[in-house]
Amino acid sequence: MEISVIIATHRRPDSLARLLAALAPQVRPDRHEIVVAENGTPQSTPLPPLPIAIAHIHDPRPGKCRVQNRAIAATRGAIVACLDDDLVTRGDYLAAIESFFATNPGFAAMKGRVLAAEDPLRKVGSSSVYLDLPIVDHGDAITEVRGVLGANMAFRRQVFERLGGFDERLGPGACGHEEDTEFSTRIRRAGMHIGYAPDVVVFHEVDPARADRLRYLRVARERGRCRAIHERHSLVRVLTDVAVNAARVALTRSLPCGLDRRARAEKRLAISLGMVDGLRGGGSGR
Repeated sequence: MEISVIIATHRRPDSLARLLAALAPQVRPDRHEIVVAENGTPQSTPLPPLPIAIAHIHDPRPGKCRVQNRAIAATRGAIVACLDDDLVTRGDYLAAIESFFATNPGFAAMKGRVLAAEDPLRKVGSSSVYLDLPIVDHGDAITEVRGVLGANMAFRRQVFERLGGFDERLGPGACGHEEDTEFSTRIRRAGMHIGYAPDVVVFHEVDPARADRLRYLRVARERGRCRAIHERHSLVRVLTDVAVNAARVALTRSLPCGLDRRARAEKRLAISLGMVDGLRGGGSGR
């Protein structure tokens, strides 16, 4: 089974080098290909010297989905795996992907396990509630799930042949997020199934710069705006959600609630405000 691994990257040369170094010992040239899909930089980032062939697709325009779609079209693997650049794969990553798809023919796509590379609380303290890392851990059993997650996901090539690529209005470099959510919806609507693969493990960097409340709320608001682009929502319903979520935030501020509970309430409010932004700015509301 041939596997094409596409690594989306933007201005993280050190992180990219660590990820490539983790993948290199696993690569068999007759079965695997590695493609670095870089976007939003004037010039391509030099790749580290490694004993494997690495294709490098560079697009100076911002847009993760655009460059990922180019990479998908340029690859040949029966399985297409997509990784973000700020993580490291476990030593059996490629073998685990192959095993998952070989033994689970009913699944067209895969959501892998994503764990923190370090203890977030120990590294950044109580501000870790604002890290918003894309952690995925549904336990040790293979099970059907509703969606993939962009940091660690894989697909049978027939998925792209049938549905096309990622929505280029979404994702980093465009509206910011939700490209994996939108694609998951298309997969389910087409009658295909997504499986959680507990043995396909990656470790996500814990970057203290992410542990920032203003960034956390900005990202949440961006997510809301993206949802208004690819989902159908009533403006009246969303405005009702804003009022309810604002009341919840006020309640957490008046009561002796923990920081994590307050952060979750603020996140829900920011998402609903972002949805208002999207609907009023020409989203897909009705």
